[in-house]
Amino acid sequence: MKFYAIGLMSGTSLDGLDICYATFEKHGSSWNFNILKAETIPYPADWENKLKSSFSLSAPELMELNSQYGFYLGEKIKIFISKNKIQKLDVIASHGHTVFHQPSKKFTTQIGDGRAIKLFNNFPVVYDFRSQDVLMGGNGAPLVPIGDSLLFSAYDSCLNLGGFSNISFIKNEKRLAFDICPVNIVLNKIAENFGEKYDNNGNIAKSGIVDQQILEKLDNLKFYIQKAPKSLGLEWVNENVFPLLENLKDENILATFTHHIANQIADIANYYSLKNILITGGGSFNGYLISLLKTKTKAEIIIPESDIINFKEALIFAFMGVLRINNEINILSSATGSSKDHCSGILV
Repeated sequence: MKFYAIGLMSGTSLDGLDICYATFEKHGSSWNFNILKAETIPYPADWENKLKSSFSLSAPELMELNSQYGFYLGEKIKIFISKNKIQKLDVIASHGHTVFHQPSKKFTTQIGDGRAIKLFNNFPVVYDFRSQDVLMGGNGAPLVPIGDSLLFSAYDSCLNLGGFSNISFIKNEKRLAFDICPVNIVLNKIAENFGEKYDNNGNIAKSGIVDQQILEKLDNLKFYIQKAPKSLGLEWVNENVFPLLENLKDENILATFTHHIANQIADIANYYSLKNILITGGGSFNGYLISLLKTKTKAEIIIPESDIINFKEALIFAFMGVLRINNEINILSSATGSSKDHCSGILV
């Protein structure tokens, strides 16, 4: 049976709203997919500012933004459906935008009310994929390993370079997954000081000087010796990373932190003897970072076609929506640390 789904993804790096329309077809225990249409809609300045400052809002203000953002998503999907003349659609699956993520305190918050999305689009909507997992003792992240397992099993490991880097791979017949380190949530913020949205190809980092003392402090942060599953949030970055960088010139921050990212990813690749790594997300276009990574690990680095690079996460959330409407497992406890595999997401 073939399912038609739309997936929405808004990452912590705030580079825009990813919308992916795809088909999914099950053959035995495996699934095939086909991306039909996909688009990234950049946030207008007012929405970028709203989302960037959302963590500092009062509770009533945040609840208001939750509704507003839900209507914003609903409107953008309606335009996307109309523009692409989409008639077949079984489910819309929305990740929402993460404001808070503190699984140790049993909560995570992704704004964008799915009920508001549905008011604009009369199709089943699935949203809030993470909260149930956190309540079950999990990290609520990473969630994409279910897609890595069922859609991208041809690769030894899958690495996403977005606001954070996260990886998934098979070990002892179980799919392990965890966040590795911050990526664009740091790089993009510093690039803004140069009037840029991001460090194009890593060119600014390449021009900077690596501060070896700061690099060593970054590489020795306690998170990196914690056992998986584990996940990161903006709160951790603000508390642990930015204070270490505040006395460096901006180009040297980019140089030092890009080396830090490469070190942390290579450490994981080498420790687990990964043969190949499929790399997706915006960081895939950072040529300097990719070149550093190639020098630090023997694993084959695979950069796929641009649709997979840009829309893999939105694609997998569409897939998670399909699994949800079929009441099939869409979150793996081996990846998140929850008490068991489960089917998550609020369906309206």
